[in-house]
Amino acid sequence: MRDRAESRQGKQGLIIAIDGPAGVGKSTVARLLALRLGYLYLDTGALYRAIAWKVRDAGLSPDDRASIAALLPETTLRMACGPEQAHVLLDGRDITGELRTPAVTALASMVSAIPAVREWLLPVQRQIGAEGCVVAEGRDIGTKVFPEADMKFFLEADPEIRATRRHRELVAAGHAVQLDETKRDLTGRDERDRSRTVAPLMPAPDAERIDTSSMPAEMVVEHMMAVITAKL
Repeated sequence: MRDRAESRQGKQGLIIAIDGPAGVGKSTVARLLALRLGYLYLDTGALYRAIAWKVRDAGLSPDDRASIAALLPETTLRMACGPEQAHVLLDGRDITGELRTPAVTALASMVSAIPAVREWLLPVQRQIGAEGCVVAEGRDIGTKVFPEADMKFFLEADPEIRATRRHRELVAAGHAVQLDETKRDLTGRDERDRSRTVAPLMPAPDAERIDTSSMPAEMVVEHMMAVITAKL
């Protein structure tokens, strides 16, 4: 597969975009697909979580958009990407292990709706994917970040199943949250993601849509590989 990708684009490999709301299995599928292809895995959501982490650390309200925008020029953000996990370094500090708490997750959804944040992060994401050979997942990868991506997928699933998956992840990570609370958080997050004025969550017109409600991650990856192989 890699030889075919390189022959198609010279020295560069493919850019594969995976979008969709929370709880559809994007992260798991993207990591597995990256491993299968020998590509880098780019978790763009971690970049927004990093900004949210800094906003929280600074004691700022997510409504204080001017102050949040003022933080950005003073911020250095790097992502050390790998096929299994990406480490996020904010202002020289590795904060990877602090990005998945419910508080940071909720704040990231609000911060990601701020146009200044999205514009500031856009070149950061594009630079990581500039050389190709990357599987990038997020909410606007195929529509905004890499609109010319070679392959685009949009994952979706039943809301109840998504909430259950997300709740299971949180509990496994040691967070004491109730399923109803997780459902409310996902509903609010969906609304913010779909209604924001800049790069709202939506499938790219040329994206392959996959309903993961009854599909294990490995089956989703097999389906993606079949689509990729057919298009090369």
